[in-house]
Amino acid sequence: MIVADKDGMRIDSYLAEELELSRSKIQKLIKSEKVIVNGKTISSSYSVKIGDSIEVDNDIDYETDILPENIPLNIVYEDDDLIILNKESGMVVHPAPGHYTNTLVNALLYYYPNIGEGNRPGIVHRLDKDTSGLMIVAKNEWSLEKLSSMISTKVVERKYLAIVDGVIKHDTGEIDAPIGRDLNNRQKMAVTDVNGKEAVTHFKVLERFKNNTLVECKLDTGRTHQIRVHMAYIGYPVTNDPLYGRGRATEFGQMLHSCSIRFKHPRTGEELFFTSKPPKEFNEMLEILRSE
Repeated sequence: MIVADKDGMRIDSYLAEELELSRSKIQKLIKSEKVIVNGKTISSSYSVKIGDSIEVDNDIDYETDILPENIPLNIVYEDDDLIILNKESGMVVHPAPGHYTNTLVNALLYYYPNIGEGNRPGIVHRLDKDTSGLMIVAKNEWSLEKLSSMISTKVVERKYLAIVDGVIKHDTGEIDAPIGRDLNNRQKMAVTDVNGKEAVTHFKVLERFKNNTLVECKLDTGRTHQIRVHMAYIGYPVTNDPLYGRGRATEFGQMLHSCSIRFKHPRTGEELFFTSKPPKEFNEMLEILRSE
């Protein structure tokens, strides 16, 4: 359930921002009577009022079925409640228009047929298509709820390695700037006060090069494209980023890798800590920069 915190905004626009879905998908949900406000169905033109109680059945009826696919997965750890996997750069996490096959969800449904329902079964947090590295996947509804809560309450420590354009002079820094959907480009996110949500990224310089910097980033929040948006916002975009970068990018995409995850197991309380080395393309870029 969502309790509205804005006043006078069309509900399709409001929910598109809140749920990070396209406005057309929200309108489809409303038309299918899957959006209930204060116990009643509404139209897409309904104006949200502060305090409105909004219920959304987010099981979107895609026009194509999400089918299991035999796609190899790099499983780092697994028990009855969760999986830690190492996602390759280039793999889309969940089906969406244009990507109904060859996604992580297609693979999960093949190996774990009972992992969940809908188009995001077990997905606790996602990585962008061209971001590689560690992800947590829940194997049952109990662990999905617990792990999602742990992410939102900032008790899961997630660190990333990023190569950025430009030489950062400060050894450490904190970027505290709200992120929301870019008002001029629905494909992008942006630092904005208009529709932004709290977003905090900490960074530490690991190595400086002639025109680039290797940094470690730690997330307090998990907004869409957060590191990519924040680093571009302070003038040091992630190298090879096709969306927020300074120029043309190769097919590999942004030099961003989820390198470590630390948290306490939601059932046992045992501390779990996993690390992952960057892919060869990331390391090859480092070698090039070190030789300049």
